[in-house]
Amino acid sequence: MGLLNIDKTKLVEPRVKTTPENVQEANEALFRAKMTIPAAAKHCGMTEKEMKLTFHEYLKYHPKDYEIPKDTSEVSRRQESRMY
Repeated sequence: MGLLNIDKTKLVEPRVKTTPENVQEANEALFRAKMTIPAAAKHCGMTEKEMKLTFHEYLKYHPKDYEIPKDTSEVSRRQESRMY
């Protein structure tokens, strides 16, 4: 098959229908950093801008389920040993 015989209609991916389930899956994957914004937008059938706005709303109303330690000085660090 030569370069001139390519069917251009097969190169375009079909549009994905935006459903609440797809949006929820994408938001959870973005929250856990398992998906990128372009991939999540494609998964939902949205533009990247729409996905960013949707994810921002998700973050606004989604309770955090992690803790950030207040005092990070307690974390033990390995001291460097110097050899002479």
